[in-house]
Amino acid sequence: MDRPAALRLDATASGHPAGILDAAEQAERRGMDRLVVAETAYDPFLQLARAADRTESIELATGIAVAFARTPMTLAYQAWGLHAASGGRAVIGLGSQVKPHIEKRFGMPWDRPAARMAEYVHAVRAIWHSWQTGERLRFRGEFYRHTLMTPVFSPDPVPGGVPRILLAGVGPLMTRTAGAVADGFLNHPFSSTAYLTEQVLPGLAEARGRSEAEGAEWTGRPFEIVGNVLTATGRTEEELAANRAGVRERLAFYASTPAYRPVLAQHGWEGLQEELHTHSVRGRWAEMTALISDEVFDAFAVSGTVEEAAREIHRRYAGLVTRLSVNLPEDADPALGLDVLAAVRALGGAGTGLSGSGPEPLPQGR
Repeated sequence: MDRPAALRLDATASGHPAGILDAAEQAERRGMDRLVVAETAYDPFLQLARAADRTESIELATGIAVAFARTPMTLAYQAWGLHAASGGRAVIGLGSQVKPHIEKRFGMPWDRPAARMAEYVHAVRAIWHSWQTGERLRFRGEFYRHTLMTPVFSPDPVPGGVPRILLAGVGPLMTRTAGAVADGFLNHPFSSTAYLTEQVLPGLAEARGRSEAEGAEWTGRPFEIVGNVLTATGRTEEELAANRAGVRERLAFYASTPAYRPVLAQHGWEGLQEELHTHSVRGRWAEMTALISDEVFDAFAVSGTVEEAAREIHRRYAGLVTRLSVNLPEDADPALGLDVLAAVRALGGAGTGLSGSGPEPLPQGR
């Protein structure tokens, strides 16, 4: 398949109720293609529904919503409500989270997450198909069963079709699941271009090709590759230094997680993961941050002035992904992310800023 010629640009927002409306308005005003809200302390569907009332064209996406915290039916209703309220602008990004959060925070089952996620997506699509067409709901799987839908509980069809589903992943099983059943892949912020090129893209292409050969109905749509780039930038030296420190803390947290070990293994840094994990279980957070060398930082993050960061992001990701978002430290000024994306667009090869033009084809690994 041909490589994409343009990058779509996606703004991210924390989803805090106090700032979501301003974030949405700013993102649309500055020509971003999509507003993405993650599920942390607030429900992203609720905040994006609020944003729908204050915007007209920008797509509204969860990035991610925790799939296994909900049944497929619960997720289907939330996503359909956002899609209807926004006039068909919803994009549903899903992720599995990790086992302790699913079992101990949400009180939901966890087993064989890749197989469960594949069935989850099929179940959601079956529910949406029932609502959109009026056909009887008959979904029976290994993990989920949905066979009851009466008219009073069935929402009205949505003009323009059902939402797209994107899946997040890190390891090979979930990555291949995304390629097999989803409309796109959300690359984790804790990634490198080496890992993306050598591990993620080949796995996606292989799984996608298998689904196409089997005649899967959803594979007729273009496939999105969303790059999420950890970025430290600032308008002053002090702001840049503070944001570099924030990104370094985030890297230490991610790298301490056993599930992300394959990313470090790509660079031969498995020992770093073991050391960081040991510190994390003992609460030695300051020592963890000190272990993130400049070499590790530069492999997984971008830093510099707005213009410097934009040039490096463009160099790394133009032609490798179809969509791009920047992930700033939690306390950073959100406007910096929009500044970086605008600077990426100015370098050329970026999208037009107009929503609804559709994603590009799945690129092959280099």
